[in-house]
Amino acid sequence: MRPLLWTLIVVLAGCAQTPAHNDDLYVALGQRAGLQRIVEGMLLNIARDKRISGHFKSSHVVRSRDKLVEQFCVETGGPCRYTGDSMAESHKGQHLTHSDFNALVEDLIDAMDAQKIPVPTQNRLIAKLAPMRGDVIDK
Repeated sequence: MRPLLWTLIVVLAGCAQTPAHNDDLYVALGQRAGLQRIVEGMLLNIARDKRISGHFKSSHVVRSRDKLVEQFCVETGGPCRYTGDSMAESHKGQHLTHSDFNALVEDLIDAMDAQKIPVPTQNRLIAKLAPMRGDVIDK
């Protein structure tokens, strides 16, 4: 009986240490439809942004939108799978600067403002995306 009890304790302890899936941010951003609106707004803002629009001239807009929605979905805990290239690979040879990156973030914030996403929720998304900064700048 003792080996069975120890096995049960070990299994339960393992379950207790496995974090539950958290999709609160995904839901707060409006799920996939909300993410798509945010990304589309961001891309429209980028197209009008003379600071960085040139970096996107050769981009396939629909593919970019779809991959960004996938990526945002994954990063926010949604039920998606990212099928695009890594950030480092996507930005290789573009030589983006800190200013370029900051301009994109401003365009993202403006898109979230247009969707009336509360600032704390915006900050949570930006915090999820911020670690990718190193894979984008000066590549």
